[in-house]
Amino acid sequence: MIRRRADTNRAADGAPRPLYHASGGFLTQRRVRRILELAGYRLRVGWPGIDDMVAVWGHAPRAARGEFMARRSGAELLRIEDAFLRSVHPGRLRGGPPLGLVLDGSGMHYDPRQPSGLERILAEHPLDDSALLARARAAMARLREADLSKYNAHDPAQEPPPPGYVLVIDQTRDDAAVRLSGAGANTFAEMLTFARTDNPGARIVIKTHPETARGARPGYYGARDVATDPARITLCDAPVSPHALLEGAVAVYTVSSHMGFEAIMAGHRPHVFGQPFYAGWGLSQDATPLPRRQRRLTRAQMFAAAMILYPVWYDPCRDRLCSLEEAISQLAAETRAWREDRFGWRARGMRLWKRGALDRFFGSVRAVRFESAPPHKRIRDDRRAMVWAGRAGPGDDDAVRVEDGFLRSGGLGADLVAPLSLVCDDLGIYYDPGRESRLERLIAARAALRPDQAARSEALIATLRRDGVSKYNLRGGAMPPLPEGRRILVAGQVEDDASILAGTTPPVTTNLALLRAARTANPDAVIVYKPHPDVEAGLRRGTLPPGAAEDLADAVAHHADPVALLAEVQELWTMTSLLGFEALLRGVDVVTLGAPFYAGWGLTDHRGPALPRRQARPALSGLVHAALIDYPRYMDPITGLPCPVEVVVERLRDRVHARGGVAIRALAKAQGLLASQAHLWR
Repeated sequence: MIRRRADTNRAADGAPRPLYHASGGFLTQRRVRRILELAGYRLRVGWPGIDDMVAVWGHAPRAARGEFMARRSGAELLRIEDAFLRSVHPGRLRGGPPLGLVLDGSGMHYDPRQPSGLERILAEHPLDDSALLARARAAMARLREADLSKYNAHDPAQEPPPPGYVLVIDQTRDDAAVRLSGAGANTFAEMLTFARTDNPGARIVIKTHPETARGARPGYYGARDVATDPARITLCDAPVSPHALLEGAVAVYTVSSHMGFEAIMAGHRPHVFGQPFYAGWGLSQDATPLPRRQRRLTRAQMFAAAMILYPVWYDPCRDRLCSLEEAISQLAAETRAWREDRFGWRARGMRLWKRGALDRFFGSVRAVRFESAPPHKRIRDDRRAMVWAGRAGPGDDDAVRVEDGFLRSGGLGADLVAPLSLVCDDLGIYYDPGRESRLERLIAARAALRPDQAARSEALIATLRRDGVSKYNLRGGAMPPLPEGRRILVAGQVEDDASILAGTTPPVTTNLALLRAARTANPDAVIVYKPHPDVEAGLRRGTLPPGAAEDLADAVAHHADPVALLAEVQELWTMTSLLGFEALLRGVDVVTLGAPFYAGWGLTDHRGPALPRRQARPALSGLVHAALIDYPRYMDPITGLPCPVEVVVERLRDRVHARGGVAIRALAKAQGLLASQAHLWR
């Protein structure tokens, strides 16, 4: 007899518990092995003892061998399956490794023949902790906002059918979740009949399973079902978002699909013809109820059990177990990258040294095709167009503009250090106030934050402050002696930078004019001037005339750490420098004489050009959420995976960043030499 008791994944001495198996899949799936190891198990081959455990993959056909081992040896049986947020694609369709697992020593969530570990949680756990339920509600909202599901190769732009339909959900033929519910082809036929009878005159939309739509496994419905009533029944095999489909449905019918659980989370009471884990708790209309399930739960309670308490989640960038919230952040980053890159990119205006980094960022689905031909000779295909924002010109109106993100690297772009974050703007670009940018819309939308969004943003601000992380993370420069008094930091910039050209108006368009304006307005203050690092390195334009800094400033902070400087001043004056944003993060008052992205929202003393579009009044946490969480894409320099902002902050804190090769470093030196020679001739 197979024993099933509460999971105990550690031996008495705290060592990993041996976990025997008879499936080669556990040997080839590296991430599955790693998750099990982090969860306290050590996979082994051989014959188990009575105090050991045997692993099987769900109720797959090869699970029979492990079940036999457990039955003969008396060892415990541990069933393993993918968690309910898996990956971009299904596992059978190049889905890659799972983001989490369920490890169940009682059964399996889709097998109603005995209570699974999940059913025990749903039936016995108090599920009354307010913090747990708040996490559940917040995670539900995050999944909806990011349009995330178990599988995520759907297209948010794909239009669902016109609303008002009855949604009938297909599944893959002979799937364990169907078979163990006692269902089959007759059940699906009966379900469609009930959907039509219960909803006379209503349109019926049959949602095809992603694996069926792409030819991997057959489903239960097809053209013959549509032919029975073509005026009312349609098949939906397009990659429509499950959230969008559920939003337009007036009723939902399922046997045991995970989409039935998502229907509950979307506010439906689905008609359920099998016996999945979510049936029997008062949130569904069950054709074959299970008498042992008598408890009545809320949606938040069910979500907390199924998504927070039951699975084991994994962070592939940090190589550790993680919370559901961290798993959502990682899946959101991977899904966003796939959705934006799936058609491929044709890129123009990209310098040679940037191309490798850009291909790593945007070429995981199809390699980026770099173009240098004039507009009339460019190849047109289904790829999207991108252009480096500062090099956009005639013929680039169709292109997404690309720029460095606000947490860029451990070194200067002018030194050819590759970025860890990039922004893609389909409307404009953040530094050009002459046209609306995607960032502007994001900031306006974050004028109101959910509690979980505010908490994430505030935690990010606290981490940036504590760890001293900034855009370039240039550290170690000597701090000049600073006189006592009210100190104002004046941030020098690259004077031919695109943000200066687009975001300033006379009379303040140069570093000298900025410094004069600060001194004129604050004759008794201690003025500290900080030249831009690229200017000090001789790589870009913006050097003050001889003696100007000494005449107008009380101190010049050559090569000083800008973050350390912010801790010593009470105010910062800038045209459009990102240092103004970093000052806001650290509680320093900011005066803007240009039109940077963070001005005009009520968070700065804005004395620059009028910004009539910026009427929203977000808190600092809303600005940070838009600028650092929503707008950029990030890439982990260790794993090469798309990642959330928190991972890049840790890499920058630990000085782990993308390094160029010998050729790139030589090119950086040559660029600096040429720039300095050009300066002599100006």
